[in-house]
Amino acid sequence: MHLSLAAKPRGVHLVTREILSQLPQVSMFETGLLHLFLQHTSAGLAINENADPDVRHDTETFIDDLIPENYPKFTHVLEGSDDMPAHLKSMLFGCELTIPLFEGRPALGTWQGIYLIEARNHGGRRRIVATMQGKARNNVV
Repeated sequence: MHLSLAAKPRGVHLVTREILSQLPQVSMFETGLLHLFLQHTSAGLAINENADPDVRHDTETFIDDLIPENYPKFTHVLEGSDDMPAHLKSMLFGCELTIPLFEGRPALGTWQGIYLIEARNHGGRRRIVATMQGKARNNVV
């Protein structure tokens, strides 16, 4: 199944609801796995704090300090000063997540949510391939 995330500015965004709203089939699983694969090389996925937005802000601040734009040793600069840093941030966070499913819901912890780490200033819509496998609730799947 293909999902689409609305375009977001550079930053760390909580996208749990945006993703799950496109996956009503999750409710059909008693147990299983949800695999999310982001089809981009300039953004990443992660699981972390879903309540305090300061965590997202601090994460963005740290990774921007760790991998700054206009680093003088970068040679891949034709697509803009944010492009090579975006590729590195994507590699740092990764482009996929596997989340257990239990009783028709993702088995995320109380304070966990799915993050999109948008590393481009204007990355555009982001595509995710989602797959699910597992045991059906009441023989539905």
